[in-house]
Amino acid sequence: MSKLEKDSNYSNQTFEDIKHIDENGIEYWYARELMPILQYAKWQNFKKIINKAMIACENSEISTNYCFTDVSKPIISGKGKEELIEDYKLNRYACYLIAQNGDSRKKVIALAQTYFAIQTRKQEITEKEYSLLTEDERRFYQRNLTKKGNYLLNQTAKNAGVKNFDRFHNYGYKGLYNGETADDIAKRKGLRYREDILDNMGSEELAANLFRITQTEAKLKKDKISSEKEANKTHYNIGKNIREVIAKNGGTMPENLPTPKKSLKQLEKENKKSLKKK
Repeated sequence: MSKLEKDSNYSNQTFEDIKHIDENGIEYWYARELMPILQYAKWQNFKKIINKAMIACENSEISTNYCFTDVSKPIISGKGKEELIEDYKLNRYACYLIAQNGDSRKKVIALAQTYFAIQTRKQEITEKEYSLLTEDERRFYQRNLTKKGNYLLNQTAKNAGVKNFDRFHNYGYKGLYNGETADDIAKRKGLRYREDILDNMGSEELAANLFRITQTEAKLKKDKISSEKEANKTHYNIGKNIREVIAKNGGTMPENLPTPKKSLKQLEKENKKSLKKK
């Protein structure tokens, strides 16, 4: 088969076929599965493209650990020797950067660039689009953003010297919820042991927490915080400042906002059952 014929066999469905979805509904791709589709025969050559994509990601000030998750696995070779098989779990943006740094002479590379650019855009949402969502859809959207935000916050907090992350996050909750810890919030909401409090918040409460998360992450970086004590204090102050803004604007305090009847985990299970029936 000629290179031209090989290229013509690819379509957007090709990338859909190797797409995976995790328990949170987030799409991802494996580098090892993407490699042959982008017509790279050797991992060493494809790894060079991944490295370039990582540099581009860093230049965009986006965490490479978030976009390129190392999922390398040890295996036992035929000779009984343990070897490490490198692989990465890639989000849409990582795949797009890989395509951008691939061999532009290949038609499949151009197809990948277009596909992942469109896929990335699909995940963005305008204010008008958001206003048309149902409350549960808004909850899923905000919860997805808080997951991403907490990941970045944890990375930044770790660099700032934080070791006890439960305590660190409780300082943020205390500031925003007038002294309540995560356990206090869970008890007030009547949740079971270790049930996620963020999964049991409405969109307004999630939005307040998202603001706390993103502002704390930015503050830790901006002020170059380098001690756990200062990081905890910063998180508390950000939460308290957001609470003061809510009060100043006549808004409802987060602890007074209603808890949804169903958690996002429950809604997710119901959606899966409904899809199976269809």
